[in-house]
Amino acid sequence: MKAIVAGHVAVTATEFVELALGTPVELWLGVEGESEMERAARLDAARDILADNPSLPDDVSRVAAEAIEAFAPDLFNVTPLMRRPVARRRPRRGKAVAA
Repeated sequence: MKAIVAGHVAVTATEFVELALGTPVELWLGVEGESEMERAARLDAARDILADNPSLPDDVSRVAAEAIEAFAPDLFNVTPLMRRPVARRRPRRGKAVAA
């Protein structure tokens, strides 16, 4: 199944989000190892985008809610792990044990 957004094919989930929202995910989440200067520039760009598109947070919430709704059955389809057997307690040393 192909996910096509605005005429572009999204191969990964990240690409789908980027195409759906029109911004790269890294703009909002940052990247590991970015400098303070890079972080400041990224946050300035994010502020500009939000100023130009004030409905973007609502759009993000809607996309997230739709994704959760679509995939909720799979999210909760889990198999419980086997539990370890509980070890029996040993009598404490130094005290008499009644037989």
